[in-house]
Amino acid sequence: MTKTEERKNDHLNICVNENVETGSTWLEHVKLVHYSLPEINFNEVDTSTEFLGKKFSMPLMITAITGGTKRAQEINRKIARVAQDKGIGMGVGSQRIMIEKPGTSETFYVRDIAPDIFLAGNIGVYQIKQYSPEQVLEATDRIEADALCVHLNAAQEVFQPEGDTDFSGCLDALSDLCKAAGIPVIAKEVGNGINRTLAKELVSAGVSAIDTEGVGGTSWILVDSLRGGPDPSQFLDWGIPTAASVMECAAAGVPVIASGGIRTGLDMAKAISLGASLAGFALPALKAVEENRLIDLLDRIGFELKTSMFLTRSRTVSDLARAEKVITGPLLEWAGQRMK
Repeated sequence: MTKTEERKNDHLNICVNENVETGSTWLEHVKLVHYSLPEINFNEVDTSTEFLGKKFSMPLMITAITGGTKRAQEINRKIARVAQDKGIGMGVGSQRIMIEKPGTSETFYVRDIAPDIFLAGNIGVYQIKQYSPEQVLEATDRIEADALCVHLNAAQEVFQPEGDTDFSGCLDALSDLCKAAGIPVIAKEVGNGINRTLAKELVSAGVSAIDTEGVGGTSWILVDSLRGGPDPSQFLDWGIPTAASVMECAAAGVPVIASGGIRTGLDMAKAISLGASLAGFALPALKAVEENRLIDLLDRIGFELKTSMFLTRSRTVSDLARAEKVITGPLLEWAGQRMK
């Protein structure tokens, strides 16, 4: 087993067995305004949406989790079957191992059981400096992905025992990749959020969407510190809470995926009201797959989203994006200083 395979298995074990969620999303500081008389039929509330040309039954994506090992293959295929059945999107984990060890490609491949879903490939921004756009895109083509996520994980790499920490020149490499890609490129964080300045730089580099992965969900600083990295105690809530990151990234003018601590349909509704096009999560899906309850999880979240829409007079997801809301506490303070 290679070091990359060992790291992937370590990550899965830690995420399933340890408490790796830290900080707050600040979504608790968003209050959707209730309508006692919605004047719409609950049964006619339509949670479907489109994202980058693909239809979703609800604005949800199971974001990048894994790939590269036998266990990862089983997880990816279980998720893909449910995603196909439920009409939602899915991302795979870092495909770096596919470039290093082409025989692992089958652990990422799910098109045979999920032909219709929005499927996103994945590579680290550091790796796009190491490998040519052709190598990266060939790996994406092999899994027949609709888009490629490039994850920005500087904070994680600092705390990873074998981390890569030279992030100079990444925007140029990203620009080269976007120019070569025949599919949309999505820039995504891994737990520390993306700010407005960087979001605009990413759009200038050519990305088609941004996935916030803000503070409030899984902390990859903590995950890799548990593998023997430096003491993370001063950085456990480092970064931008998901609610704030959604607002910042929405200002860049491309679709936003709100992820990082999204746990309920109400979280999804709040994120969309702040400017997100989709919501996403990984850890809840991973744990649900391990316990054979992913369908139940998605059914609950779908009901919560639909109820949130009904009680805000939102017949469609577009209506929800315009729903009345009140922002309080630190999120209001953040918006007052940052969103001028």
